[in-house]
Amino acid sequence: MKLATLLLLAPFAALAQTKPGPLLPAADPRIQKLVEEISAKNLEADIRKLVSFGTRHTLSETDNPKRGIGAARNYVRDEFLKYSKAGGGRMTVEMDTFTIKPDGRRINKPVLMANVLATLPGTDPTDTRIILVSGHIDSRVSDVMNATADAPGANDDGSGTVLVMELARVLAGQKFPCTLKFVAVQGEEQGLYGSGHLAARAKKENWNLIAMLNNDIVGNSHGFDPVINDDKHLRVFSEGVPANETPEQARVRRQLSNENDGISRQLARYTQRVAKQYGKGHEVVLEYRPDRFLRGGDHTPFNQQGFPAVRFTEMNEDYTHQHQDLRTEKGRAYGDVIEGVDFAYLRRNAGVNLATMASLALAPAAPAKVEVLTANLTNRTELRWEAPATGPKPAGYVVLVRETSAPQWQQRIPMTGLTANLDISKDNFIFGVASVDAAGHESVPVLPVVGR
Repeated sequence: MKLATLLLLAPFAALAQTKPGPLLPAADPRIQKLVEEISAKNLEADIRKLVSFGTRHTLSETDNPKRGIGAARNYVRDEFLKYSKAGGGRMTVEMDTFTIKPDGRRINKPVLMANVLATLPGTDPTDTRIILVSGHIDSRVSDVMNATADAPGANDDGSGTVLVMELARVLAGQKFPCTLKFVAVQGEEQGLYGSGHLAARAKKENWNLIAMLNNDIVGNSHGFDPVINDDKHLRVFSEGVPANETPEQARVRRQLSNENDGISRQLARYTQRVAKQYGKGHEVVLEYRPDRFLRGGDHTPFNQQGFPAVRFTEMNEDYTHQHQDLRTEKGRAYGDVIEGVDFAYLRRNAGVNLATMASLALAPAAPAKVEVLTANLTNRTELRWEAPATGPKPAGYVVLVRETSAPQWQQRIPMTGLTANLDISKDNFIFGVASVDAAGHESVPVLPVVGR
């Protein structure tokens, strides 16, 4: 064996003594079946309906039954109600209204906005966790203040909105221990108003929000300038450093160099792993940025409130179809029309979202008070943790391990108790601890803080 290979394997030589298990847990047939129930035909029908309202600009009409943001909101609400009825009536639906005053920027008059929110309550009264999936219902053209021109918004963000609707349809009749929420937010194009309102509400009402999955521009597989076609990958953006960390948390982060391990980054890694379990070759690509270059989205207000939140976006965007007046220039058509959506690709992206929600919902809550013990000066790594504070007791736990330079977890070590004593050095590896139930459903891992 070559020296380079020996050097590469050397850090994990001692780790083999800890009897690591399979790196990828087995797929759950129930989740796989739910993923397969997602319909490209339904996604297309819903986008065609949204496009038929002409414009969904936030400042457009609200009292016209056939045109404008009001008609679009009512359509999503009515579809949610249909899904609830078909699923046994457990899912509740609300128009979460709020008023935004003129902001001197993109709101020029008082506007009554509404997020269309469906809630599927959990079946375990001791499980307070909430998982949220979102898309934004509003659309725009070149002039962000043009509320009258046709703005189809087929991909931006009709694709995210109908993804949320289809997940609500498939999951409305299912029972999970924790609560699932499905929301079409308004006002993204005018300044993230709908998501800002909902994130503030979540904070005020003390939601135990363990994951917010924002889907914005997830339906196009054909990039332009340059032309790159890719229907096998989906990007997930996440912040590495929490936006609301305290000075003490920042000090510890700098000391341990945990810039790549915030709660949203851990959620992003989780979605990548879930795609490997249920995506059948459709892959999630980790992007180590909060969003596209110098941009933001509806996950941003949730990050600012301290919640784990990520953004899904197609691999290669076509900017001739985003924020564009409908027109043809030099033989090229501009505008966010339905012809720019790949519904088979959108269906697979919806599957990643559903599998993530279901995997998290069926898993136990994450362990509490995870610590790496430092009282003894040793080359071993001692970890301890407590059972989750909410929901059923886990059947066990896993310790996840990766080298400090590795982007994804490299080893997964099953544990039955609340401690681990590993034959490897905390100097060279990063650790996380996740809860597991008897069926193998696994929580997002928690990185340890320093303990004595």
